[in-house]
Amino acid sequence: MVEKPLDDTKTYPHMAHWFDPVLLLQLLNNVVVSSIFGQYADRRLMIAALDTVPPEEHARRAEEFRTRLKPDDEGGVWIDWVADLGDGFDSTYAVASLLAKKQLKVGDVDLPRGEALVMGGDEVYPKATRQAYTHQLWQPYAWAAPDSNKKNDAGRPLLAIPGNHDWYDGLVLFLALFSREKPWHVGAWRSYQRRSYFAVRLSETWWLWATDIQLADNMDQPQFDYFKHIAAHMPENSRIILCSAEPGWLYTDSNRNSWEIMEYAAGIAMNAGRGHTIPILLSGDTHHYSRYVGRDDRQYVTSGGGGAFLHPTHQLEQDVSVRLVDHREALKLGTMPDPNDPKKTTAAAYPSFATSRALTLRNAFFAFTNWDFSLLMGGIYFLFAVLISLRDRPDVYALIAAVFGASLIGYTIKQEVSTRFKIWSSSAVHAAAHAAVLICAARYAIAFNNQHFAWNGEWWEVWKWFGLLAAEMVAVGFLIGSTLFGLNMMLTCLLLRMNRNDAFSSLRIGAYNNFLRIRLTNDGFDMFAIGLEKVPQRGDWIANSKHNKDAPDSEIPVFVPKTDLKPHLIEQVSLRFGPKQAGPIA
Repeated sequence: MVEKPLDDTKTYPHMAHWFDPVLLLQLLNNVVVSSIFGQYADRRLMIAALDTVPPEEHARRAEEFRTRLKPDDEGGVWIDWVADLGDGFDSTYAVASLLAKKQLKVGDVDLPRGEALVMGGDEVYPKATRQAYTHQLWQPYAWAAPDSNKKNDAGRPLLAIPGNHDWYDGLVLFLALFSREKPWHVGAWRSYQRRSYFAVRLSETWWLWATDIQLADNMDQPQFDYFKHIAAHMPENSRIILCSAEPGWLYTDSNRNSWEIMEYAAGIAMNAGRGHTIPILLSGDTHHYSRYVGRDDRQYVTSGGGGAFLHPTHQLEQDVSVRLVDHREALKLGTMPDPNDPKKTTAAAYPSFATSRALTLRNAFFAFTNWDFSLLMGGIYFLFAVLISLRDRPDVYALIAAVFGASLIGYTIKQEVSTRFKIWSSSAVHAAAHAAVLICAARYAIAFNNQHFAWNGEWWEVWKWFGLLAAEMVAVGFLIGSTLFGLNMMLTCLLLRMNRNDAFSSLRIGAYNNFLRIRLTNDGFDMFAIGLEKVPQRGDWIANSKHNKDAPDSEIPVFVPKTDLKPHLIEQVSLRFGPKQAGPIA
């Protein structure tokens, strides 16, 4: 085996540097533009207008999907779920490599590869560009399961749900790649859907529904009509896995819109009068694994560990109340396993709460891990110091405090989607700390410079004086100002259940990945949550000598790690509901 390091950072990207000031401005522009675009040119409506087929054709497509799936020897159908994947190469390719294995050994269990792969949203980060879809999605999966027959459109079906990052270009590239008539070859997988939302039949009794909530968390009229027609034509007593790009049950304290649209979709199915049930609600968006249990053992599962940066678990509520089709449900987070009892193999959250809290402490080093943002803070500190050098008065101090306060309070309210007292108060304390450090440091630096580097009327001395002030204040802003930013995220994330996204996007942790492998039977399901705690670094990938691009039906991965990946079973959930008799599609 010949080693071939992956050192082309353009082709093999690292984790997105979320606090890069240039990227922050680009993302802000994307959010604004895509929001306006989504309101005035909703591509869900456009694609529905172009997909001018009778309702019966939608039902036929949904039914035909079942013929692409081969049951196992006992009649069970296996599918895979992965979400939030196209970020850094190392984590994305590691998960893709596990998904591509024909047989995956997890502990003492051998799990066959899913007959279909469902991608649950945010297929690329941070922006939806052609380069991102090529280098951060297509290439890793094409290397993990090479396409041995590029001329054949038959292959393992691939379904994808758009997330907010897929919507940042107005969903143009997502629809062009995943929703076209001729299947897109992603390695050995083949796209199947014709719209950004879909319903497919998986087995005799099981269906999968996936909604597209756009950026505005709503369901357009063609989407409503589509699911209503599918529900009316499904066999009676069908079971549905309902998927969405956001786990609305986790966001009820900040944004109920995503939950309400999921409830709306569930209502279409359960109010169709045909006895349909929804045993599983499935989502990504939050980059960890968690599972809640509701009424009638309904499972609410979040699995967003396909390669994006990790999100914390310690902020999860033990109980969440939601309303699903006129029934109040108190969802309870399952208990963690007893580490002293080897028979217990299940957990309700991954990584553990203790690990999540420990990882949060890394924000104490925010200034160094996010050096480009720290330089920005240094520049801001310098500009305010120049203002103080020109007018060292209380009104300037008040202005500085007001600017920090308005900026940080407004930013936090936007991020937390809330105006609660804790958000105002914590942001005010954060702003006050910046203002105090900046004013004190600037006054000291100005006094020191005036004493040791007095101006004598020469123009170059003025530049020298301000150059020295810049060096001093940039250092203060870099070391202290940026550290204050990191400490604020660390403390609020640990103590106030805030900054879930920012405190961990700053860390860019590509480990603690997860995905689901689900076996569906006529009387229930077995769901295996698979975790990968450690991911190879860039220099740990080597060319696979067994790979032969000319070998037919090979699917031998192009790169392998120096040390074998070590997936483990986070938990296994098995439920049986009793036999159901599902007839032919209506």
